[in-house]
Amino acid sequence: MSLLTNVMDHSLDEGYAEAAAARGGEHDSRIPRTLRGLLTLGAGLALVGAVVTVGAVNAHKAEPTLAKERDALIHRINDSNGTADHLQKEVQDLRRKVEDTQQQALPSGDAGAAGLTDQVGLGEVTGPGVKLVLEDAAGTGSGGNVDPRAGQGFSNSGRLRDRDLQLVVNGLWGSGAEAVSINGQRLTALSAIRAAGEAVLVDNRPLVPPYNIQAIGDGPKLLSAFENDMAGQYLRLLEEKYGIKSTLSAQKSLTLPAAVGVTLRTAQPVTPEPSPTPTPTPSGGSSTGPGGTPSGGSGTAESPGASVSPSVTRSVPTAKRRPTSGSAKTTTGTGAARP
Repeated sequence: MSLLTNVMDHSLDEGYAEAAAARGGEHDSRIPRTLRGLLTLGAGLALVGAVVTVGAVNAHKAEPTLAKERDALIHRINDSNGTADHLQKEVQDLRRKVEDTQQQALPSGDAGAAGLTDQVGLGEVTGPGVKLVLEDAAGTGSGGNVDPRAGQGFSNSGRLRDRDLQLVVNGLWGSGAEAVSINGQRLTALSAIRAAGEAVLVDNRPLVPPYNIQAIGDGPKLLSAFENDMAGQYLRLLEEKYGIKSTLSAQKSLTLPAAVGVTLRTAQPVTPEPSPTPTPTPSGGSSTGPGGTPSGGSGTAESPGASVSPSVTRSVPTAKRRPTSGSAKTTTGTGAARP
């Protein structure tokens, strides 16, 4: 107890006081007292204050500039989309005029060519079918630059990707759909559904969710076949695991527009060649002309089979014509609309 009593009676405060007195005072500070030191300290503080002030002013000035640039960019995008929609409408109107002109130019023997325009997507189609609306899961945004399904398996993202739409569209084709469109864009055998960054493109045109998929066909049968198909099961898996919303219903009447940008790649109009022999041919694919007419004064009569009616020689941009036995066969260079 004597040691504790000694500590309580003689604390260390006296030692601290003596040490402070030895350093020049109990409340001594490290602030410089010379004129040079004070000037150096003042210059440093002024420099720090100037840097902070300039940074704050620049940040304040940059905010409205960035906002203006962002608004201008959004305005340009909206204007470009409006111009693209207007041009697409003009293209559709001109395409209808071309179709009307082609129908007037086609002879009666090529009436089957009109049905091919629906198959390749060159004409507007109307009929019963199904309507499928797909939407991203609630709470999913478009930012982050993250591919929701970057690997072989799924991720935890609830956003629809290009391969999801590919599988759904192929499922509709396989279930008996005769024509398919996504957000008003008609699909053909040459259509491409792909991704660019986080945007889904159909024929290089970006789509905005929700994705409205319409398919022409026997509505109830098409709906049942799609639900029992692998694509329908895949869609249910997306709903259960990732919260993606889908609404599938049969429709009594749907109207799908004509495809835009379909070009002829292979087929070319055929110019019939005259028969090398004067002997009449039994083929009924070409019409009989005025046989027996002297050619060039030689007295040689042309073969009736060598005379071709205007219905075969007339050039049609969307078909390749060949004289065949009994009828004129029409083929297209774009392929059938169904994959």
